[in-house]
Amino acid sequence: MHRTHTCGELTIKDLGAEVTLSGWVAKSRDLGGMTFIDLRDRYGITQLVFNMDDNEQLCAEGRKLGREFVIKITGKVIERSSKNLKIPTGEIEIKISKLEILNAAKTVPFLIEDETDGGDDLRMKYRYLDLRRAVVRKNMELRHKMAHETRNYLSNHKFIEVETPVLIKSTPEGARDFVVPSRMNPGEFYALPQSPQTFKQLLMVSGFDRYFQIVKCFRDEDLRADRQPEFTQIDCEMSFVEQEDILNMFEGLFKHLFKSIKGIDIAEVPRMTYADAMKYYGSDKPDIRFDMKFVELNDVVKGKDFKVFDDAELVVGICAKGCAQYTRKQVDELTDFVKKPQIGATGLVYCRYNEDGTIKSSVDKFYSEEELQKWVSAFGAEKGDLILILAGKADKTRKALNELRLEMGNRLGFRDKNTFAPLWVLDFPLLEFDEESGRWHAMHHPFTSPKPEDIALLETDPGAVRANAYDMVLNGTEIGGGSIRIHNKELQSLMFKHLGFSQEEAHKQFGFLMDAFEFGAPPHGGIAFGFDRLCSLFAGLDTIRDVIAFPKNNSGRDVMIDSPSTIANEQLNELSIAVK
Repeated sequence: MHRTHTCGELTIKDLGAEVTLSGWVAKSRDLGGMTFIDLRDRYGITQLVFNMDDNEQLCAEGRKLGREFVIKITGKVIERSSKNLKIPTGEIEIKISKLEILNAAKTVPFLIEDETDGGDDLRMKYRYLDLRRAVVRKNMELRHKMAHETRNYLSNHKFIEVETPVLIKSTPEGARDFVVPSRMNPGEFYALPQSPQTFKQLLMVSGFDRYFQIVKCFRDEDLRADRQPEFTQIDCEMSFVEQEDILNMFEGLFKHLFKSIKGIDIAEVPRMTYADAMKYYGSDKPDIRFDMKFVELNDVVKGKDFKVFDDAELVVGICAKGCAQYTRKQVDELTDFVKKPQIGATGLVYCRYNEDGTIKSSVDKFYSEEELQKWVSAFGAEKGDLILILAGKADKTRKALNELRLEMGNRLGFRDKNTFAPLWVLDFPLLEFDEESGRWHAMHHPFTSPKPEDIALLETDPGAVRANAYDMVLNGTEIGGGSIRIHNKELQSLMFKHLGFSQEEAHKQFGFLMDAFEFGAPPHGGIAFGFDRLCSLFAGLDTIRDVIAFPKNNSGRDVMIDSPSTIANEQLNELSIAVK
C-alpha cells in the first residue's frame, strides 16, 4: 500500500496512529539534529520529522532529499511543538520510521509555491509542474465542482446530455473554422465545431426537448485574455418554449451555481434592452456594479460657438462622484487615457462642481457659469462631483466613454471581484451591416428568430429588426447568450435571403437543417454559457487560461508539447496537401 492517508487529512485526533504517506517533497529544513520535510500531494501538506537521535542513518537519508522527489514514508503521528493553524494538518507531524524514494527529481525550473518565481512562458512550458501549485490546483477543483453542479441542476430539470460530432461541415458564418483534411475524400475537409448549433436544433426536431452538453468548441481567431482557440461551453436547448421560459430556467442555473459553489444568494437578475445598454453604458455588456450612467448633452451644449461640440454627432458624459478634487495631473492622465489609439477619442472636456458651489470647466471661455449650471442639472451632480464629457461620432464616442467609465470604476474601487452583478440584455438587433462586404450579417447566427412584430421590417428596414435574442452579463463580461430559433423553412429561407445567400448556397450549407424543418420542427430556443469564462469569474481571475489545465498562449501555441508543428511529407501526401 502506497498510502493509508493523504497529506491533507491527518489531525490531532490521529495522534499515535501508524500511517503511510506518499507525495512530493515541497520543502526541506535541516536544523542539525533534526530535518523537517513538507510532504505535498493534491490534498495538502503534512510535516515529516527525521531525528538524528532516533535513527542517524534515516536522518542522513532524509537530508539528501531534493525538492519534488517522490517519496513514501511510514511513521507515527505526533503533536507538533510549533503549530501552524493555517493548515488542517498544522497541529501534527509524522515521526519517520521508514523512507522509500519512489522517484528522484531534477532541479525544477521554478518554485512550486503559491508565490512562484516562474514567468508565464516558463510556467506554460512546464505546465505539468505549474499544476502542482496549490493556487492552480484549486482552480481546477473549482472547475470540476462547477461542471458537477451544472450537470446536477440540468439533470434534475429533465435535461439529457447528448454528445454531438466533432468532425462537421464548414460554414461561412462567424469566426474562421479549424479545418481537418479527409484522407478518404481527397480535397475535402471537415471543420471543428464553433458550437453544436445545428445539431442541437436537430435534436429538438428529434424530440429531445431538453438537451445539454458541456462541450469543447473551436474558433480560429486572434486571441486575447478571455479567448482560446479551443474552449468549453455549457450548451443547452429546449423545445416548446418562449423566451421567458429560457430566461427563467437558466437564471435558475446561474443562481444554483452561486449558491452551491460560493454560498451566495443571487436576487432576481435585472433586465435591460440592448438599446438602453448602448444608450446609458455604451456597451452591450455593461458592468452594473456601479452606476455612472451616460447623460446625452446635445440639447444643452450646442450653439455656443464651441466647434468641438457644435460639429459632433453626439456629446455625452458621465458624472464621477466625489472627484472634483482631482488634480490637473489626474485629469491629464484621463485625457491621455481616452486618446489612446485603441480608444480613439480626440480629447476630454471636464467640469468641476466644487464643494463651495462654484463651477469650473475646461471650456469656461465658451460657457458661462449659468450655462454650466445646466450641465450640473442634467447630470444630477452634487457638490464635489466631476463631470467628464466626450464628443464625436455617436458609436465611436459611446465606445470611448464606456472605456472611460470602466477606468473610473477601477480608480474608484467600484469593480470589486468579490461583488457580483448579473444582468440579462435583451432585444438585440437581428442584423448588422458589414461595410467591407457590403451586406448584412447575423449579429448572433442565421438561425436566430426575429421578433414576430418586426418580420415585416426585413424588407424595408433590416437594421431595425429586433431578435428574440438574449445575453447574460456578469460584471461587464458576457458569460452566455442565446435566442429563440427559427423553426419553419419559409422564415429560415427569408433569413438566408437577407444574409445574401443564394438558394443554392443556403441549401449547400444548411440543406440538411432546412429539410429537417419539413418533418415537424417544434418551437425551440437555447443558450450557451462560456464555461471557461464563468469559472474564471468565480475564481476572481482576469484570464481564462488559469482555469484551463493545458491552455494555449496568445499565439495559439502549446509551448509544452510544441504544437502546432510540421508533419511528415508522407502524411501530407496521404492527405493530398502541398505546403508552400
